[in-house]
Amino acid sequence: MPDVYIPRRTLSSEFLALRGLRHHMLRWGQPLPGRPPLVMVHGWMDVGASFQFVVDALGDDREVIALDWRGFGLSETTGADCYWFPDYLGDLDALLDALSPTAPVDLLGHSMGGNVVMSYAGVRPQRVRRLINLEGFGMPDTAAAAAPERLARWLDELKEPPSLRPYATLADVAERLMKNNPRLPAAKAAWLARHWARETPEGFQLNADPAHKLANPVLYRKAEVLACWQRIAAPTLWVEGSDDQLTRFWGTRYPRDDFEARLSLVPALERAVLPDAGHMLHHDQPEALAALLEPFLAGA
Repeated sequence: MPDVYIPRRTLSSEFLALRGLRHHMLRWGQPLPGRPPLVMVHGWMDVGASFQFVVDALGDDREVIALDWRGFGLSETTGADCYWFPDYLGDLDALLDALSPTAPVDLLGHSMGGNVVMSYAGVRPQRVRRLINLEGFGMPDTAAAAAPERLARWLDELKEPPSLRPYATLADVAERLMKNNPRLPAAKAAWLARHWARETPEGFQLNADPAHKLANPVLYRKAEVLACWQRIAAPTLWVEGSDDQLTRFWGTRYPRDDFEARLSLVPALERAVLPDAGHMLHHDQPEALAALLEPFLAGA
């Protein structure tokens, strides 16, 4: 393995029960009077430790908490054969009940986590003081006519559940991380690999339930999502990388003007683009991202 990244801020690993499942969270710093915690939630096939680099770039005068979603990282799997998006909102609601039951928090989500926090902030506007969405674009709208084919695909996949291949060494896991994101330095990849995977008799296995890869039988309905986004009361910061990830992911299925129209419905919006950054912008440009977050979070 190459040199391993040395974190500037020490993290503590904690477990708590949320809705009947043992969840893992990371905490940097301690609660401070008058300062809400900054709660971070990761994207699909990621882990809460992914935020270490941007936490290191933030000042020391803030408590930061990052959750491993159910079935990711060290959080417990459901034991079922699929996952449902509303459960992420339920888990987040339970987490905030445990962390800050009487006061709003600052809330940040990346990718899938960005979509979760946007919906949550519209459903529970009183629970969020400042909202940050990192590249949580959402997905193309789907028509009702797509339901039979989607359900048939889901039923077929249930008969042959997906799997995740093991890796021989942690170095192989780090190599996979760098292949996913060529901007990720080797030292950071080596550090992340230890959180992204665990050792098993078969090799190093990713800390993710393969059931997350199943087709979602519930269609994505833009109108329902936007009904939530329009109710967001917190000042909201949208941040994306300079690489056009929306086109990369979806091509013409989800045009940029569709996304821009959606974002225009968020009531109090600021936006920024990080140069030389892709979808994992908190890995690519953690210092530049922290420089955006600090003044935004300092608002009254």
